[in-house]
Amino acid sequence: MSRALHDVATGTLFGVALNYQGLLNQRLAEFEQAPYKQPPVKPVLFIKTPNTRNGHDCAVVYPHGVERLQPGPALGVVIGKTASRVSVENALEHVAGYTIVNEFSLPEDSYYRPAVKAKCRDGFCSFGPELVPVDQVADPHQLALKLFVNGELRQENSTAHFVRSIPALIAELSEFMTLHEGDLLITGTPEGRVDVLPGDKVEVEITGLGRLANHIVAEQENR
Repeated sequence: MSRALHDVATGTLFGVALNYQGLLNQRLAEFEQAPYKQPPVKPVLFIKTPNTRNGHDCAVVYPHGVERLQPGPALGVVIGKTASRVSVENALEHVAGYTIVNEFSLPEDSYYRPAVKAKCRDGFCSFGPELVPVDQVADPHQLALKLFVNGELRQENSTAHFVRSIPALIAELSEFMTLHEGDLLITGTPEGRVDVLPGDKVEVEITGLGRLANHIVAEQENR
């Protein structure tokens, strides 16, 4: 039985960049340039700060003065019990369940250093509508993700295209930091992000997890 998500996912929001093979392949030429000269060898992590928390059927503010706003459909993994230095084999024992995330962002210049100003605006991490327990998802690595804008399908991918599996991500993160009950791991957004505007209705659908909806509204200039 699904559970009220925002009563469960009360912890830190951890994001992973470049976790879709198609997106990573698109950036390989860029990663060969100075100063890095190679693609990332470890997960590229960022944190969505508490002010970004948002929910199903809630408004997402289009900031005044920016040129573009991009939604990011993602599978969310809610940690169910403390995970510290866990193995890949045991990682899923620490998962409470799964949910849908829409990880909003302004366009970024560097995937190596995700920008706080691009990712941490108020309301820029919507998740819901509920938590689906881990035993109700047969294989989290075979889920279709779809992004709709005003009812039109604009983006489609599958968790089958992860660079790192969910157990691998949990094992790598818990190697150097403890994950706690209620933490939410955002497993990455795929290539092909689209732009949205005030007035748009944005929905993310993931197989077996339902559909997460948000409405884009313009920021008031005198705010």
